[in-house]
Amino acid sequence: MEVKDIVDLAIVKTNMTAKTKDEALHDLANQLLANGYISEVSGFIEDVYAREAEGQTGIGNYIAIPHGKSAYVNKVGVAIGINQEEIPWESLDGKGVKGIILFAVGNDNEGANEHLKSLSLFARKLGNDEVIEELLQAKRPEDVVEAFA
Repeated sequence: MEVKDIVDLAIVKTNMTAKTKDEALHDLANQLLANGYISEVSGFIEDVYAREAEGQTGIGNYIAIPHGKSAYVNKVGVAIGINQEEIPWESLDGKGVKGIILFAVGNDNEGANEHLKSLSLFARKLGNDEVIEELLQAKRPEDVVEAFA
């Protein structure tokens, strides 16, 4: 499995202008809703925040990978947002975030297994500074996929 097999260009936003973590999460959750990945924004966001309370999802280098198991997920998906400005976010290196990779994961075991596979796939790619640099400079959804290639 490759990142390009997971990423749906319809839920990739490269021109986000969120000022806060909450704005960014709502923006991406609305993309998930509009494309049939989730059934409700507020319940899904609540589940993401429940996971956020367990530990930081800002992995450093201006990247965050928020996620949470949720009954509001219809199908597993990954919404990706590239924000124009750095926004405050709890992160391992104390920096804010510009790249947000939001995982929509169902409560069932199949969803959990898919999530673990895709999370490790993204984590491997995000360990590479060149991938992150290319990702944060993406102007089109296709550029995001290319960054992970």
